[in-house]
Amino acid sequence: MSPTTLVLGGTRSGKSAFAESLLDNEPAVHYIATLASSSDPSFTERVALHQRRRGPRYSVLELEEPRDLVRLLAFDDHPVLLDSIGTWLARIDVCETETIGVLTQQLIATLRVRRMPLVIVSEEVGLAVHPVTAAGRCFVDVLGAINQTLAREASQVFLVVAGIPIALHEFRHGG
Repeated sequence: MSPTTLVLGGTRSGKSAFAESLLDNEPAVHYIATLASSSDPSFTERVALHQRRRGPRYSVLELEEPRDLVRLLAFDDHPVLLDSIGTWLARIDVCETETIGVLTQQLIATLRVRRMPLVIVSEEVGLAVHPVTAAGRCFVDVLGAINQTLAREASQVFLVVAGIPIALHEFRHGG
């Protein structure tokens, strides 16, 4: 079982802040930013707010290309906060099932060999409006499947609702 924690939640649920709190005792953390940069001023301010909250002990590993995720996760010298699977997935053509399958297999293989803690943030699907487009349905289907796969691999899974974390499961080793 990998030292992986999965934190699920809806938009603005407090999932990122909770995920960060799980790494409060770590002296240094790599932060993998999965969203591409934006010229939207409100988005830029939101990113700045997250950066101020995290502070200087976080080093940012920029995800230039979605396929870089596995390479960045291979940096096993510090704990990692990966925020988020949904924004990573939004940068990929999710209807290409073969590509998604390969990327998911590579992601899981990397998780299984990590020694340092990894906290993954992801958007929970199925709690909101159903997508009306084919691409939207592909996105929801793929994100739901990846979340389920990650939950099976993780040693802990939390759902954050209105800023309150709910432990969904925690595996105990050796018992």
